[in-house]
Amino acid sequence: MTAYELLAEPIRKYIRDKGWSKLRPIQAVAIDRIINTENNYIISARTASGKTEAAFLPILTKVDFREEGVQVLYISPLIALINDQFKRIDELCIHLDIPVTKWHGEASKSGKNKLIKHPSGILLITPESIEAMFCNRPYEIPLLFSNLKFLVIDEIHSFLGTNRGIQLNSLLYRIQQSCKNKIRVISLSATIGEYDEIKKIGGNPDNTKVLLDTTPRENLISFRYFESDGVELPLDLVKHIFQNVRNNKTLIFPNSRGKTEEVVHKLKRITQKVGGHNNYFAHHSSINKEIREFVENFAKDSTYENFSIACTSTLELGIDIGSVDKVVQIDSTFSVSSLVQRIGRSGRKEGQKSNVTLYSTDDWSLLQSIAIWELYQKGFIDNLYFNQTPFDIALHQILSVIKSHSGITRIDLIEQFKSNYSFSNISANQFDEIINHLTEIDLIENVEGEYIIGLTGERLVNNKEFYSVFITEKLIPVINKGNLIGELKLTPQIREGENILLASKVWKIIEIDLKNKKIYVDKATDGKKPIFEGDGGDVAKEIRFEMLSLLTSDKLPEYLDDESTDRFKDLRHRFANIEILDIEFDRPFILGNEKITFYTFNSTKVNRTIDLLLKYCKESQELIYNYDEHSSSFEVSLSIEEITQLLKELPTLIENVDDYLRKQIDENLLFLDFSKWIKYLPSQLQIITLKNVRYDFEETISFLQNLNIKT
Repeated sequence: MTAYELLAEPIRKYIRDKGWSKLRPIQAVAIDRIINTENNYIISARTASGKTEAAFLPILTKVDFREEGVQVLYISPLIALINDQFKRIDELCIHLDIPVTKWHGEASKSGKNKLIKHPSGILLITPESIEAMFCNRPYEIPLLFSNLKFLVIDEIHSFLGTNRGIQLNSLLYRIQQSCKNKIRVISLSATIGEYDEIKKIGGNPDNTKVLLDTTPRENLISFRYFESDGVELPLDLVKHIFQNVRNNKTLIFPNSRGKTEEVVHKLKRITQKVGGHNNYFAHHSSINKEIREFVENFAKDSTYENFSIACTSTLELGIDIGSVDKVVQIDSTFSVSSLVQRIGRSGRKEGQKSNVTLYSTDDWSLLQSIAIWELYQKGFIDNLYFNQTPFDIALHQILSVIKSHSGITRIDLIEQFKSNYSFSNISANQFDEIINHLTEIDLIENVEGEYIIGLTGERLVNNKEFYSVFITEKLIPVINKGNLIGELKLTPQIREGENILLASKVWKIIEIDLKNKKIYVDKATDGKKPIFEGDGGDVAKEIRFEMLSLLTSDKLPEYLDDESTDRFKDLRHRFANIEILDIEFDRPFILGNEKITFYTFNSTKVNRTIDLLLKYCKESQELIYNYDEHSSSFEVSLSIEEITQLLKELPTLIENVDDYLRKQIDENLLFLDFSKWIKYLPSQLQIITLKNVRYDFEETISFLQNLNIKT
C-alpha cells in the first residue's frame, strides 16, 4: 500500500480538499513507519517540508480518539508556536470530531476546565505548563495522561543541550510513570547535529529511529561588507538594506534587540524621505505580546503588501508568518544551526529558492560568516554540549516532586530519581547531599519521616517563576499614556532624559519609577540619538577551526562582493607569513611592541577557560593581558619566551582551580548567573556544575599541551 492508502479516509479527504498533488517524501516515509511500527521517531527535515503533517497524519489514523483521556500530547518551546500550530492541527481534526486544546498561561480557562472534566483528544502545551500541572494539579495528571499514546515534541533542537531540555526529559519520565501505556515519542526539527543525545529524550534511545530528509535546498546567497566605526550600524549599510528589501517581504536578523530596534528606526526614516511602504516592524521578546501578534498576523495576511520585520530568535523558529521573499542577516550568527533556521524562513513555497544576504560590519564577523556558510554547505550542524550531571535541575525537580506530594519519605523520593533517566549519572550519595542541603537552608523540611516544602521553600515553589528553569531577565514595563509599549532591562544606560528605541519608535524616558518598577515615556521629538544595546553568543570550536582554515587557504570564496573580498584578503594578509599545517594545534602568535597577540581559534568555552586560568595567575604574579572573544585572541604583555612558558604552566593550575572558583563565587554572585537554581546547591556541587557548564578543562588541557606556537 502507498502512504496515502495507509491513511484513514477522513485524512485522505483532507488531503484532497487541500489540493495536494502528492505527499512530500518525508511525509510518505513517516506515515509508513509511524503506522506500521511501534518505534519512536526523530523527523529531521528542512523548514517548511511538512514535518507537522508528517507526524499528525499517521497519528490521527492510528489512534482511537474515542478512548478516554488525552491521546496525543504536543509539546512546543514557544506559546506563539502553540497558537500557530493549534490552527493547523485543529483544521486537521475539525472533521474528525477530535478536540484540540491549548494549555499555557495565555490560554482560556474554559478550555482547560473542559479538558479536566472530559479528558480527550490532543493537548498542546509548553514544558513550563506541564511543570505547573505537576505542582498545582498532581491528582489530575493520571486522569489526563493515563491513556496517552503519543508525544510530539516540536523544534526539539531548541531543547537540546539546555537546562530546559533536561527539565522536559524529567517531566516526560514523570508523565510515563502515570501512564498505563507505552508512549511513543515523535520529535521534529530542521537542525539536528547530535542524534545520539536526542534519542535519549523519552528514555528509549534503542527504540528511537531517525527519519532524515536529505532533499537539497537551493540558496541564493550574497555577502556584503560595510565597515562600522562605532556602536551604530553604518548608514551606507542601512541604505543598502533599504534598497535590498523595499520591494520584498523580508525578515532581518540583527544579533540583539537593540540592533533590531535601530535598523527598523533607520529604515523608517529612509522611507519617509524617499518614499515607499511604511511596513517596517521590530519583533523581539521585550515588545508587548499584542504588538508581536499584530506583526505576525500582518505578515501572514499580507498577500500583496511588502514588509520588513527586524527580529531576534523570536521568529527563528517555525511560527507561520506566511511567505517571505528574503532573509537578511546583520553580522555573523554564532552557530550553524541558527543560520540554517534563519535561511529556512524564506523560499518556503515548492520550487522556491532561499534568498539570503549576509552583511558584515567588521573583518572578524565577515570571517565567521564565511566559515559558518562553508560549514553549512558541507552539511555540518553544531554538536551541542550536554551536562551529564545536572545537579541544579535535579534540585529543581526534587522540589517539584515534593510539592506534588502531601508528604514523601526519603526512600520514596530517592527511588523516583534513581530510575529517572534524566539524572542517571547522579549518584544516590549526591542526591542525599542535595536533600540534606535543601533541609539545612529550609527549602524543605522533614516532618515525622516525610519531606514537605519548608517555609522558605513555599515562597519559592508557589511563585509562577518556579515552573521555568531558564533565567528570565528582570524587565521593567515601559508605559506611554497608560499603554504598555514593551519592557526593558534596567541598565546604567537607561536614564531619565535619554531616548530609547522600542516597538520601532523612539521614546524619551520621562520618569523611572523604581518603587513601582515602571518606566514612563513619551514620544521623542528632540532628534537626540537613542541608546543601543548588544548581545553575544558562544561559538563552537569547529567554526573557529574553519575560520583558521580559510585564512591559511589559497582558495577565495566566489560568492563575496568586492568589498568583502578586499577585507577577507586584508585579514588573510595579516597571517600570510605564518605557516599553519595542523588546524587543531598550530596557532599564530603576532609579535608587536612589548605585546604578543595569541590567536586561539578555539571555542568560546576553551577561551573562557584560558581566561580563567590567566586571571588565576594574576593572583600570584603580575600579568597584563586582554581577552577578545570576538577575534578569539589574547593580547599579553610578555616576551615570546615568557608566554611560551606561561602557556605550558596553565594546565598545572587546574588542579587547584576549585578554591579560586569558590572565591569568585563568594565575591560576585553574578558568577553563577548562567543557572537559575545553582545558588541553592551545596558548595562543591556548585563548583562541579560551574566547571561542567561554563568551562571545558579537558579540551583546554589537550589544546595547551599540544599547542604549536607559530610566529
